[in-house]
Amino acid sequence: MEIGFKILLVEDEVKLTKVIQDELTLEGFDIDIALDGNRAEELFLNNAYNLVLLDISIPQKNGYELCKIFREKNAKIPIIMLTALGEIQDKIQAFNLGADDYIVKPFHFKELVARIKVFIKRTDIESREQIISIHDLEVHCDKKTAFRGGKEIALTVKEFALLKLLIENPGKPISKQEILEKVWDLSFDTGTNTIEVYINFLRNKIDKPFNKKLIFTKSGYGYLIK
Repeated sequence: MEIGFKILLVEDEVKLTKVIQDELTLEGFDIDIALDGNRAEELFLNNAYNLVLLDISIPQKNGYELCKIFREKNAKIPIIMLTALGEIQDKIQAFNLGADDYIVKPFHFKELVARIKVFIKRTDIESREQIISIHDLEVHCDKKTAFRGGKEIALTVKEFALLKLLIENPGKPISKQEILEKVWDLSFDTGTNTIEVYINFLRNKIDKPFNKKLIFTKSGYGYLIK
């Protein structure tokens, strides 16, 4: 039983939806249903889900549009396409938009459950690895790696330490003195512009290649991620 694992099922075939919901409920999953694209987007934006099951050919916004929207809002959530469209170009388009898996109808229910459990295991591993995320930025504390938009960002030891300090305190300005103490192990200001230089390094790697900026300066208070 996977109690507490919440799934958004986006499917417009009412009978199939009912079968999938009943079977997954028996497995212990918590299921929300959307029969069209607009409802799916509304549910996704207002609830926290562990996984999405997404048909492509649905009314209003189709599965491709939704996949793109969901991935932009959440870089980590597993998205499994459940669709009758089995051509290779359909699969390539879905994967290019951020889908994690692709199951062609008709399918065996046991296979669907097995695929879902793969992502459950992955989620469990990631939670143990202490992954901190904000928007599409992920910091893997144990592995000391960072990703934005799914792409790894090469960071030095001090750059990573500075980024980790900021992302552990989202929205909170971190003063120069606190940064010196926690990143450089210094209890006094050396009078150099080292912190400004390293903030600039981070901005060039974390913000510059992307449209949305995450690292900010709050004059008189310090630096923050939001």
